[in-house]
Formats: sequence, C-alpha cells, structure tokens
Amino acid sequence: MLLSVHRRRRTALPRRPAGRLALALAALCIGIEAALSGADAGLWGSAAWRPRAYQNGAFWVGLLGDWRPNYAAQPVTMFLSYGLLHGGPWHLLGNMAALWSLIRALGPRLDAGRFAALWAGSTVAGGLAFGLLAPGALPMVGASGALFGLVGAWLAWEAAARRAAGRSRGPVLRILLLLVALHPLLWLLQAGHLAWQAHLGGALAGAALARIIGPAR
Repeated sequence: MLLSVHRRRRTALPRRPAGRLALALAALCIGIEAALSGADAGLWGSAAWRPRAYQNGAFWVGLLGDWRPNYAAQPVTMFLSYGLLHGGPWHLLGNMAALWSLIRALGPRLDAGRFAALWAGSTVAGGLAFGLLAPGALPMVGASGALFGLVGAWLAWEAAARRAAGRSRGPVLRILLLLVALHPLLWLLQAGHLAWQAHLGGALAGAALARIIGPAR
C-alpha cells in the first residue's frame, strides 16, 4: 500500500508546479476547441465561430507585410494566440498528449518559471520561423511550436547531463535524427499541411533557452 501511494506521488502531474501550469494551459486550449467544435456541430453559437477565431487569433504571414489587421495589436498578439487554437479535436488531442508526455519526461528539470519561459519563447520563435519560411496565405494554428521547444530543451539538457557524466550522447542524437526523418512522412500524410517551420523555430529556441536558463535543481 505504501508503495502504491509513493508511486502516485511521483507520477501525479498536478502536484508539480510546472504540471499545474501545463494543466491550466491545456484546459484553456481544450475549452477553446470545445467551444469551436460545438459551434461546428450546431450545438451552440454559430458556424462562423471557428473562421472568426482563426481570422483574429491564427498566425497570418500576410500581417507581417501589407495586410490590414482586424485590430491594431493583431500582428503582435498572433505570435502567441495561434498556439491556443487548433485545427480540430484530433489536432488538439495529439498536442495535449504530447504535452503530458513531455512534462513527465522533463520531470524535476522543469519548474513553473522555466516552463512558462520555454512555452512562450518557443511559441514566438515558431511563429517567427513560420513567418520567414512559409509560403502562401494559409493561417497557422496549434501548440506544436511550443511542444517542439520542450523537445529541444529536453534534448539539450539530456545531452549536457550525459556529457557531464561521461556518457554517450548517441541516444540523444538518434532521437533528434528520428524526429527529423519523421517530418517528410508527416508532411505527406497531411497533404502538405504541416507547419514544419514552426517546429524548427520552436525546437531551436527551446534548445537555446534551455542552455541559457539551465535545468531546475
């Protein structure tokens, strides 16, 4: 019985400050998508809710150029707001499952302050990379940029820990190569609708921020 309680305390995500912040963020994303999905299904509101949400909250490359924003701050706020929107329930489910797994993998290396810095910084960097590299006028939504920021941080901290312990960094390199190799397949499966630019920007920002702020002690 004591062993069972001990295991629950080790794995219960909400008991960790970073986990509580991640759950609050996940609840916000889930609430937004639930409202939009319900409107899509005609349960409440209007079918115009999702288009309006995208028009005002998605990342639009054109707003970095000569497009007229819907409100004055939109070219700035979109660098964060796009990460709260998703392309549907399955898109949301995949991202939230990844968030849960990454928070647990990072474990005690991540506290609330570091999680907030990595999430915000990687979201902004993901949008910036998308704005610089993505062609066309389609909007971009999703938390993938921030999630890849957490991946970048985890790989950076794991590589540093292995180096300090005199262990091989081969496993870290293999995971990195696997993630790179999976992207062409995912791009094909999603008919080109994969914001790999945001993934790249988020991962690089996460790795850089991880080196700057270091893991929690």
